[in-house]
Amino acid sequence: MLLQAGMDAPQFELPDADMKMFSLEAQRGKKNVVLYFYPKDDTPGCTMEATEFTDLDDNFIRFDTLVVGVSRDECLSHAEFRDKYGLSVLLLSDAEAKVCKKYGVLYDKEVDGHKKVAIQRSTFVIDKQGKLRHTLYGVHAHGHADEIFNLIKELK
Repeated sequence: MLLQAGMDAPQFELPDADMKMFSLEAQRGKKNVVLYFYPKDDTPGCTMEATEFTDLDDNFIRFDTLVVGVSRDECLSHAEFRDKYGLSVLLLSDAEAKVCKKYGVLYDKEVDGHKKVAIQRSTFVIDKQGKLRHTLYGVHAHGHADEIFNLIKELK
């Protein structure tokens, strides 16, 4: 089932690139959260998306918004990815895909004749009350950060 705007955002805790636990619940009442799911660290589309979000970091901060990226890569991979490109977005590891399942971002992909489960690039805008304000499945990396920032500016 796909999530819809107006629903409560599914709660979760995941480790970040430094193995510190991040809790969505802990942001309630403090920050809006842009939660974006991406397929893999250090691949062209994912790097573009992460650097575009990083470039807009000051703008998101001005609007009390935290940008959080989630993939199934391990924490160490996230740390290398972050350091290689100087990323400011918080990268979370969902190695067991539990949060990916909660947000409905997994799909079956065929690679070299074999089926494997992959992450569909998707973004969720969560307001300070923990409500989903925007749910975007199957987004394109290029220009996506600008599109999301425009949605954040409209939050009341």
